[in-house]
Amino acid sequence: MLQKSKKEEMIKNLDKAIKESGSVVFVNFHGMNVSDETVLRRSLREQGVDYKVSRKTLLKRALAKKAEGEIPELPGEVAIAYSKDEVASSREIYNFQKAHKGVLEILGGIFEGQFVAKEKMMEIATIPSREVLLSKIAFLLKSPIQRLAIAVNEVAKKK
Repeated sequence: MLQKSKKEEMIKNLDKAIKESGSVVFVNFHGMNVSDETVLRRSLREQGVDYKVSRKTLLKRALAKKAEGEIPELPGEVAIAYSKDEVASSREIYNFQKAHKGVLEILGGIFEGQFVAKEKMMEIATIPSREVLLSKIAFLLKSPIQRLAIAVNEVAKKK
């Protein structure tokens, strides 16, 4: 059994992590083995995402009045993934979940100051990265100019 001072310290650490992050993802990791968790932690660290395992009661205390809405149900063994980037934590958990079927499950999270359900966190996780979005915009801007150049070239060939 944990001492009260240790519990208070854990709540403070969770509180600090939640306040400093752009978004938080609640993860059920029931059935995950040590090697998978090591791979997960390493891949998250490379992307600037932090990961903490916590007791549900302490996590609920730390989450009290941190966001609007109701805390999603947190079944199983719960951890949080968080980062200053609002999309990175959910994207990295989602990518790991796809690669390792049945090991992780996103339960919900905090996004833009509100508790959100699993479905909303999955939507956020599938938003492409900034670089991909910029390349898509560049392609969209380039496409009409390229078509115009081809049309002018075809007109020049006919004369």
